[in-house]
Amino acid sequence: MSVTVRVPAKVNVQLAVGAARPDGFHDLANVFLAVGLYDEITVTPADELRVTCDGPDADQVPLDRTNLAARAAEALAGRYGRSPGVHIHIAKDIPVAGGMAGGSADGAGALVACDALWQTGASRGELLEICAELGSDVPFSLVGGAALGIGRGERLTPLETGGTFHWVFAMAGRGLSTPAVFREFDRLGEGTDIPEPIASAELLAALAKGDPDALAAAVSNDLQPAALSLFPELAGTLAAGRAAGALTALVSGSGPTTAFLVRDPESAAAVAQALLASGTCRTVRTASGPVPGATVAAAG
Repeated sequence: MSVTVRVPAKVNVQLAVGAARPDGFHDLANVFLAVGLYDEITVTPADELRVTCDGPDADQVPLDRTNLAARAAEALAGRYGRSPGVHIHIAKDIPVAGGMAGGSADGAGALVACDALWQTGASRGELLEICAELGSDVPFSLVGGAALGIGRGERLTPLETGGTFHWVFAMAGRGLSTPAVFREFDRLGEGTDIPEPIASAELLAALAKGDPDALAAAVSNDLQPAALSLFPELAGTLAAGRAAGALTALVSGSGPTTAFLVRDPESAAAVAQALLASGTCRTVRTASGPVPGATVAAAG
């Protein structure tokens, strides 16, 4: 028997970051939107835990126990007193190290797949607990749709959305380390008073109305200055997308993927073509959201 789970990427339409806490983490107000770029995680019984991966930039995906998919299988197996013997195959389509939660998606996908394969009967609440232990973005990869994450981003409140939002994503020529971006955020903010992170009322209203113009006026990412400091070339990509007619442009999460909100699929195609022609990015993808979180696609 095998189980395949499909799990989406995310874009942060707001990422408000507080000062570093004593534990090294930062309090966040993180407004997530799941978008239609997917990894597929397939699990099959095996004598021992093993991870394989194919797809774009698969050579950059760790295949050892540091992979969140492997850690998810071990966490679920440990909770239910069973062996984590399973072969996890990741069909990768979410950009690697791109600020779109690809690793977190794989963790959530493996958790849902192993739960179905092993028929553990774990509740949704138990699965979300394990997700929160694995990483800040993993719970949202399980839930999908749109949500506000507080704390480290793991405590989620689902958000109403009044329509579909269309995006273009430009992939950079190299990755960015999320811890390095947070360290740069701390360095840039040293000696300043960093406010408590709160969700933007205007942004939540724009999501609820399904209004792309209002959303474009309200998006923000407190990590963007740090990402641009470490990867200055991203400024050229952002400028190229704006010049091509995007409603707004921002770094996705900790980067280096850049995200461009557009009005409709036709605008997405035009902005994507212009970004490719600009030579400021490696490749582009178009997607829309919100979409559901980790979902069993096949079992048998």
